[in-house]
Amino acid sequence: MAKVIDGSKIAQDVRAEVRVQALELKEKTGIVPGLAVILVGEDAASKIYVGRKEKAATEAGFLSREYRLPADTAQDRLREIVAGLNASPEIHGILVQLPLPKHINPDVVIETIDPRKDVDGFHPFNIGGLFTGRPGHRACTPLGIIELLDRSGIAIEGKEAVIVGRSNIVGKPLALMLLNRHATVTVCHTRTRDLGAVTRRADILVAAVGKAEMIRGEMVRGGAVVIDVGINRRPDGKLVGDVAFAEAAAKASWITPVPGGVGPMTIAMLLRNTLNSAKMNG
Repeated sequence: MAKVIDGSKIAQDVRAEVRVQALELKEKTGIVPGLAVILVGEDAASKIYVGRKEKAATEAGFLSREYRLPADTAQDRLREIVAGLNASPEIHGILVQLPLPKHINPDVVIETIDPRKDVDGFHPFNIGGLFTGRPGHRACTPLGIIELLDRSGIAIEGKEAVIVGRSNIVGKPLALMLLNRHATVTVCHTRTRDLGAVTRRADILVAAVGKAEMIRGEMVRGGAVVIDVGINRRPDGKLVGDVAFAEAAAKASWITPVPGGVGPMTIAMLLRNTLNSAKMNG
């Protein structure tokens, strides 16, 4: 049976480290890391996420600002708020919670954020920095996956990594991060032929496709590391990932659970990105 990677515990460790460093930064320089989160509309899941991010920022000793805007907020008004936060010396990280209402173009809004304050790592400047190996903020979920591997003592260099899912939020940036760490990377998607034949090559298999228990045990190579990014709710109400956990765990060497695996790392990395921004730009 696979060893379970406890993402909740690792995220707690990261958040504790961030809190200590934030207090040290305040004592030495007077700078308090500031995070602003903007929520537009009434999306239920987004409201939960924003609440968790605000609570985590406060626990880390950050200045936390939250902007809850009605769903009919104009795109130009949202950009004005972002521009004001760009100019605020108290704010080191700006996060616009996605998805946005349909009348707002998320690309336009993200490009309005100062790349130095783009702690989500979605600005084209930071994506370009990832592509070229230059410094910059990195997307939080894939960064959290790298942290899970590192803190579990799982080697990346020289390994064959297969990612199922090519989103701009997880699949694509993770592919670049793994490539930068000297893995051989394959990205699969809905048009990949004989998906199981590809996934069975993986030393590190990442499922980030958003389809409940799509990765079955027969698709996992013996001894592989399985990272499950998916969060899906079955008709019976149970939360499951993109991986059939029991089947995969019987073959894998390491596996992340759902919940309690990758999910908690996203907020932990958001806090660390904000702290780094305060250190560099405070």
